[in-house]
Amino acid sequence: MRFGIFYEHQLPRPWAPDDEHRLLTDALDQVELADRLGIDYCWEVEHHFLEEYSHSSAPEVFLGAASQRTRQIRLGHGIVHALPAVNHPARIAERVATLDLVSGGRVEFGTGESSSAAELGGFGVSRQAKREIWAETLDAVTRMFVESPFPGFDGKYLQMPPRTIVPRPLQQPHPPLWVACSRRDTILLAARSGIGALSFSFVEPADAQRWVTDYYDLICSAECVPRGFAVNPNVAIVLPMMLHQDEQTAIDRGIDGAHFFGYSLGHFYGGGPHQVGNTDLWQSFAADREQQGFSRRIISADDAPLGVRLLQAGLGSLRGAVGTPQQVTDLLTRYEQAGIDQVIFVMQAGKNRHEHICESLELFASQVLPRFADGREEREAAKADRLAAAIEAALARRPAARELAKPYTIDEAAEVAAAAAATQPQLRGLARQAGRRAAGTVRHQLGSGTRRLTARASDAQLERLFGSARTQRVIFTRMASRFEPSQAAGFTGAIVYDLGLSDGTRSCWTISVGKTAATAMPGGNGDAALTVKVPLTSFVRGITDGGESFPSMLADGTMTLDGDLALAARLGELFGSSAS
Repeated sequence: MRFGIFYEHQLPRPWAPDDEHRLLTDALDQVELADRLGIDYCWEVEHHFLEEYSHSSAPEVFLGAASQRTRQIRLGHGIVHALPAVNHPARIAERVATLDLVSGGRVEFGTGESSSAAELGGFGVSRQAKREIWAETLDAVTRMFVESPFPGFDGKYLQMPPRTIVPRPLQQPHPPLWVACSRRDTILLAARSGIGALSFSFVEPADAQRWVTDYYDLICSAECVPRGFAVNPNVAIVLPMMLHQDEQTAIDRGIDGAHFFGYSLGHFYGGGPHQVGNTDLWQSFAADREQQGFSRRIISADDAPLGVRLLQAGLGSLRGAVGTPQQVTDLLTRYEQAGIDQVIFVMQAGKNRHEHICESLELFASQVLPRFADGREEREAAKADRLAAAIEAALARRPAARELAKPYTIDEAAEVAAAAAATQPQLRGLARQAGRRAAGTVRHQLGSGTRRLTARASDAQLERLFGSARTQRVIFTRMASRFEPSQAAGFTGAIVYDLGLSDGTRSCWTISVGKTAATAMPGGNGDAALTVKVPLTSFVRGITDGGESFPSMLADGTMTLDGDLALAARLGELFGSSAS
C-alpha cells in the first residue's frame, strides 16, 4: 500500500490580505517535506467558485511549482475537470504533457465531471449530460496523447479539426489515468474503463473490501474496455489524518479541520443554499456541525481502534486517522488487508496549522510508514503478474489509435464557421428545433404546401412572397404569441432577427421578451441579447424544411449568432409552442 497527501487549499473565513499567499506557500513547503520523507503521492484538486472549501482553481500551476521543489513524489491531478466548458481537451493534453516533462515523468492524471451546483451552473454545464461529456472528453484527450497528428474529433460535445498536439508526455503512452469516485457505481465505472478509482468517500475498511473485490472482478472481466491506451488498476481512498504521540493532542489539533472538510463538502455537494460572497461556512459550521453529523463532543481519547465514522447517542461524527501512530497503523493495516492500493491523507483542512501538519508527516514517516514499506515492491510485482493477462485482453478490446486518412491543410475560415455551429453542445439541435417551430407558424398561415412551394421557388420568388413587412409581421407576431415564460429562466430582453435581401437591404424584427409575454416589432435593437443574422431566403427555406438546413447554414457561415449563445440554445423551448 502506498500513501499520498491531498490538497483542497481550504481557507475558512475571515480572510486576511496575505492568507492565500501563505496558504500556497505552506502547502509547497509541506509537499517538499513529504517528498524528503518518502511519501509517494501529492494530489491536488481542481475546483472553481467553492469559497472557503477549495481555493484550488489552477492545480497545474501549483503542481508545476511543486515539481521543481521535489524529486520523487508523484504529482496527481486529483482531479482535472474534463468538461470542455471548463477545460478544452487540447489544453488538458498540453498542460498534463508539459507537467509530465518538467517533473521528469511523475504525473498521475485524474479526471472528473464535477457535481457541485456552483461549478456546473457557473460554467453552464448540464447535470444530466456531464457523465457523457466526461467520457467523450477523456476519449479525445487520451487520443491526443498518442495520435500524431491528432486526426480531429467529431463528437456530440466536442468538434475539433486535425492538429499536432505538442508537447508529448514523457510517460508513454500517457500518464496513469484515474477518475474521481464518490459512490459504488463510479468505482465500477472506473473498473470497466480500466482506470484507477480515486474514492473521495470516507469509507470503512469492510466496505472498502467489497468495493475492491467488485473493482478487480471487473478489471479481469470482458466488461473492461480501457478508455486510455494503458490500464491503471488501482483503488485509492481518502482519510483525514493528524498524528501525535498523545491521542488527545492529535484530536485537538486535527478533528475540527477534518469535520470542517466533511461539513463544507456536504454544503457544496449536498445542494444546500449558498449566497455568493455572503455565506460564512466556518461560522455556520460552528453553529450546525452537530446537527450535520460532525459532533465534537463524542470524539474522545480512549485508546480505542479508529473508525472512519462514530455513532453514539444518536449523533454521528467523522474520525478517520486522527490519533496516535499505533492507532493509525492499526487502521491502515485493515485497509491493506481490504486490498486498498493507496491511502491519501487530508491534513490541510479547516484551520489546521502548518506546523502541526509537518509534525504529523514526520511522525508518520518515522513510526508508521516503515511497517508498510517492507516488501512492497515484491507485492506490487506479484499483483502486476497476476493481472497481466487480463490487462492484455482488455487493451485488445480498446479501439486502436487512429491515423490521419489524408493530408490536411488548415483552413481558418472553414474551421471557424464549423466551430460557430458547435459553440454550445445544444446548438447542434438548436437550428433544427427553432426551424420546426417557425415552420409551424408559416404552415399555419400559408398552408401545408409551403415546403413544396419553397423547394420549387427561386430566391426572387421567395423574396416577393416573404419580403413584405406584412408577411414577416405574421411570422414574428405568431412566434411572440407562443412565448413560454416558464422556459425563460428569468431572461427579459430583446432578440433580433436580421434578414438580408438580395438588393443589399436588410429587414430586422425584434422580439421583446418580458416577464409574462413577448411582443414583435419591426426594426432592430442595439441592446439585443441575441442577434440571428441570415438571408431572408435562407431563413424561409430553413423554417419551411423544419429546420433541417439550419445546422449547415451555421457551419458554412450563412447564418450567424451574435450575443448570448446560451440563450440561443434555449430558443426552441422559449417559443416552443409556436411549432403548430
